[in-house]
Amino acid sequence: MISMVEGADRQKTPNEITLTIVLAGFTLMFLIVCVGLYPLAGYFNATLDIPTLVALLVCLIPTTIGALLAAIGIAGMARLGAHKVLAMSGRAVEAAGDADVLLLDKTGTITFGNRQADAFIPAEGVKESELAELAELAELADETPEGRSIVELARSRYDLPEREAADVEGEVIAFSANTRMSGLDLADRRIRKGAASQITAWVKENGGSVPGTLDRVVYRISESGGTPLVVADAQRVLGVIHLKDIVKPEIKERFAELREMGVTTVMVTGDNATTAAAIAAEAGVDDFLAEATPEAKLDLIRDYQAKGHLVAMTGDGTNDAPALAQADVAVAMNTGTQAAKEAGNMIDLDSSPTKLISVVQVGKQMLMTRGSLTTFSIANDVAKYFAILPAIFVVALPQIAALNVIHLHTPRSAILSAVIFNALVIPGLIPIALKGVAYRAVSADALLSRNLLIYGLGGLVTPFVGIKIIDLILTACGLG
Repeated sequence: MISMVEGADRQKTPNEITLTIVLAGFTLMFLIVCVGLYPLAGYFNATLDIPTLVALLVCLIPTTIGALLAAIGIAGMARLGAHKVLAMSGRAVEAAGDADVLLLDKTGTITFGNRQADAFIPAEGVKESELAELAELAELADETPEGRSIVELARSRYDLPEREAADVEGEVIAFSANTRMSGLDLADRRIRKGAASQITAWVKENGGSVPGTLDRVVYRISESGGTPLVVADAQRVLGVIHLKDIVKPEIKERFAELREMGVTTVMVTGDNATTAAAIAAEAGVDDFLAEATPEAKLDLIRDYQAKGHLVAMTGDGTNDAPALAQADVAVAMNTGTQAAKEAGNMIDLDSSPTKLISVVQVGKQMLMTRGSLTTFSIANDVAKYFAILPAIFVVALPQIAALNVIHLHTPRSAILSAVIFNALVIPGLIPIALKGVAYRAVSADALLSRNLLIYGLGGLVTPFVGIKIIDLILTACGLG
């Protein structure tokens, strides 16, 4: 387990890589332009000193989005905090917005956590009362809702005596993700309860045989979306316990909303493939992983990542730690083990597995905010470029006066107006960065079209209007 955790490695998100390239590219481009303007101004006998060039560079490089990035990241972490999720960094929130594959536990997330025992189905030659009594005996030490429901069903149907695990002399065999069964070893018998494949293999290892009808019973329960738990006494299969899973009524609509945003949902469960397929179809998930082991979850995440996806998941146990360490967004439950919390990059203080969907939505809202403001910033910088340069060179080159569309008064007022506008626009955008744009469950193409229309066009128009107004004020005050 430790070696799997140490071998895990989180990748950089596409947005992180893209934004780094865009900001570096624009900075380099405007740096080259500003440096190139100095000899160009000398050639045309235009006045352009070093302080003016520095002011021009400050106005043109992407200072707007650069200054807002920290505010956007902190705001994203704060919004997650309102959902009682502690993010270790802004990068973790960003990864949540980029995540396009969600690994979700079936129990507690897709279905209600309390699976209930519905029936005891004995094997041929076994009385139902005997199956119920031994199932109740094996579950005495199990305090899970599932285990208590088996005990309560057996006692209610067969009037079994009230007793506790301490009243029975024997060794409790705890459930584990690897064995996928639990039970009780008494002086004269060994009782096991668990997944059909594991129990039948255990019975055969002990020299026993499996009834031919067992597969049909297990398949029938699985096909209905229930969970079959096989009970055995050493060399003899006693029968099957039918557990019922109830899919949460609102979950299918939430998955449909995520699908609209290009997010693939994957249900992870320890159930067999038939049961998993039935519940996956009812819940509306895109895929499922049945009979999940720590190795299987880790392999699944790496497989998706190798195909270029970013994966988000939740977990609470030590056996979840390798997958959490590998996942791009790893939400550990606050009630989980220390290993799980150290492997994750977020901690859910409420320990609610369903919270992962909210985490992804907050992350996507953060990316929507950053995308909107980045579009505005780039358009804003380009617009300032075309607003200022004609005014600077109009004296030396009267031919370009037609390009001075907003008729700035002088090169001096153009530079001053741009510097002042640049100083005002960043504080003006901070409230949007902190509040965030409205979350919309739309595709990336639709979101890009909207950003170009609103923030792109707004970023082009605002500098021309703002710089012109400031230019008029400076001229009126005699500072232009």
